[in-house]
This record gives sequence, structure tokens and C-alpha cells, in this order.
Amino acid sequence: MEMNAEYTSLVAVGDSFTEGMSDLLPDGSYRGWADVLATRLATRTPGFRYANLAVRGKLIGQIVDEQVDVAAAMQADVVTLVGGLNDTLRPKCDMGMVRGRLEEAVERLAPSCKTLVLMRSPGRNGPVMERFRPRMEELFALIDDLAARHGAEVADLYGAPVLGDPRMWDVDRLHLTAEGHRRVAEAVWQTLGLPPEDDWQAVPAATAPPHWSSRRVADVRFARRHLLPWIGRRLTGRSSGDGRTGAQFSAEQGRAFWVTPVNAGTPGPVTAWRRVDEGE
Repeated sequence: MEMNAEYTSLVAVGDSFTEGMSDLLPDGSYRGWADVLATRLATRTPGFRYANLAVRGKLIGQIVDEQVDVAAAMQADVVTLVGGLNDTLRPKCDMGMVRGRLEEAVERLAPSCKTLVLMRSPGRNGPVMERFRPRMEELFALIDDLAARHGAEVADLYGAPVLGDPRMWDVDRLHLTAEGHRRVAEAVWQTLGLPPEDDWQAVPAATAPPHWSSRRVADVRFARRHLLPWIGRRLTGRSSGDGRTGAQFSAEQGRAFWVTPVNAGTPGPVTAWRRVDEGE
């Protein structure tokens, strides 16, 4: 990877991890690591463009069918692809299918961009992680193999103990907090060959563990607000992403669009994004 490379555009493909849950903003929208990364890249390159196509709840087949060709057509400098983990967390998972669809995605995206970034996704330490760890590691071995064969970069989040720390995870135990997303953005930033701004793997200061009663209350709240609805969706064949599109995809027009910083001519952090009109 070229150090201090310049990137003029970024397209993010995937599921809730890339959409940004649970990095919730005051207006009810999600930010997440991809938005944080785009904001940082935009401060380096005038005219930078960004599109996040990720949608929560999507399985690898849906990501390939709904997002991959759209992303490839945008001819971005950087494409990030994270998918397959939702499949591995299902009670029944056809890993052969996951392998085939992920390979299909990489084969389409790698030639369409200058740099394709894949990820070994993090997981919250706990019994759920232990149950599904063999499938996850099978998925990550495939990701390493695909990266080697197609010249992609891999951000190894799974190998960072700090991202397994429960303090990095929201109360739903499935999605990272704002701090977790910030660390992922830094990890991808460094994977792109850009100068480190901090140590994203640094372990936060120790805190006193919550009292037993507090943990039990949290367990009950988690089951009622998150686990039971998740089980209900699995039993009824529904998904949290049903009826949703990516942040930069227009369902009415059937196409994706770019956004670029509103304050492009002003030095400093990106304060807001605006849609780029066709031909602009």
C-alpha cells in the first residue's frame, strides 16, 4: 500500500456495520465508521465524493444483488466491502453459498476501483461470539484468501482485542458505539496507507465492573428490546432492512448518487454534505 496516497472518492458497501448502527446522531440518523472515514478523507482532497450504500440486516446475497453492481459502476478510488457476518449468525447457514457470493462480489468490485478494502469484522466477547466463532473464522479465512488473489487490502478488526471489549458495543450487543466506530475508521485509514492519528488498538482505562444486579437488569432490558424482536424477525422471515435503501441511493430514480462537502472551499473539518447533481 502506497503511504500517504490521495483518494478522491469512497463507496461503502455492506450491512448495518457499515451503515453506522449504533452511532446515533441527534437527528435520529446514523453516522458510523464509513462516514467518519469519508469526513477525514475529504479534508485531504478537494472535490472528494462519497456514497454509503450499506443497509442494515442485509445478507451477503442481498448485498451482491442490490449494492455491488451499483458500487462498481461508480468507479471509486476506494470501495469498502463488509458482508457475510449476518449469514454466519443465522441458525442455519450455507457457508458454501456465502463463499460463492462473497467471491462474486470481490471479483466484480476489485477491477472497478483503485483500492478494495475488505474486513475481518469484530465481535463482542461473550457466549454468542463463542457459539458462532468457527463460522466467523471460516469467513475471515476466505476474506484473507480473496484479498491475496485480487490485490485487496484487509483491515483486521477481529484480531484487535480492544474491539471485543463489551464497552465498545451498544446495548443491543450487535453494533459498535460511537467510540468503536471511531476506532474502525482509524483502522481503515491506516489500512489505506495514511499516517496514523492515534492507536486504535489501545485498551481504554480499566473501569469497575457493573454490579451483579445491574448486569441482570441490563440482560432483561437487552432481551426485551433487542433479542426478542430479532428472534421474531428470524421466525417470520423479516429483516430490519426491509424497505430501506442506502443513504446515497435513490429508490425513486433507481440509482446511487455522490455527496460532497458543503464547505469544500473552506479549510477545516467537514460540517455537512450535499448531493452532487448529474454532470457536476
